[in-house]
Amino acid sequence: MNISTSSARLTTVGLTAVALLIGGCANMSDAQRSAAIGAGVGALAGAAIGDSSKSAAIGAGVGALGGYIWSNQMAQKKAAMEQATAGTGVAVTQTADNQLKLNIPSDISFDTGRANIKPNLQPILNQFAQGLSSQPNTEIRIIGHTDSTGSDAVNNPLSINRAASARDYLAARGVDSRRIQIDGRGSREPIADNSSEAGRAKNRRIEIFLAERANAAR
Repeated sequence: MNISTSSARLTTVGLTAVALLIGGCANMSDAQRSAAIGAGVGALAGAAIGDSSKSAAIGAGVGALGGYIWSNQMAQKKAAMEQATAGTGVAVTQTADNQLKLNIPSDISFDTGRANIKPNLQPILNQFAQGLSSQPNTEIRIIGHTDSTGSDAVNNPLSINRAASARDYLAARGVDSRRIQIDGRGSREPIADNSSEAGRAKNRRIEIFLAERANAAR
């Protein structure tokens, strides 16, 4: 098989994959959707750039990461956050698309029905803020969540206000607020059963994401 034939086949496969993935996105999470579509688009980009199966494979790999990289700085930040949150119940993970994610439950973050940051959350946010001023190419997202108690009219703004409180706290410690995106999901994205108090406590949370763009490292 010659190079042009190989490139054409890869392009066809990439286009087909993207079409199928877009059609099936309804049942995917945001991270899964980004990674899946990125893989197909990346394969097309790799084929176009290098006209070889090797380039297309590399393109698919980069695309699957959603444009984010896991650099030494990201790995060091993850280790620092794991140390800072040890024994607190905060989950520190690397997502499928190479974002650093902190899942912070309500016993650390906010009292029921409130958006005021609890004292237990402050040292975690302090550690998170450290060094970010020297990493201007990183992106920060904070997502607020509630349990199903109460109406959307209460839960939706409450979840946004929780994310905003965390943003404002980081900004007061030197992080440029323009780098921080916030959102609130109300009770729409539970991670536990809302029929029990234990489940509702898990659903009352904020999630903080830190990501570094691939093109920022060049």
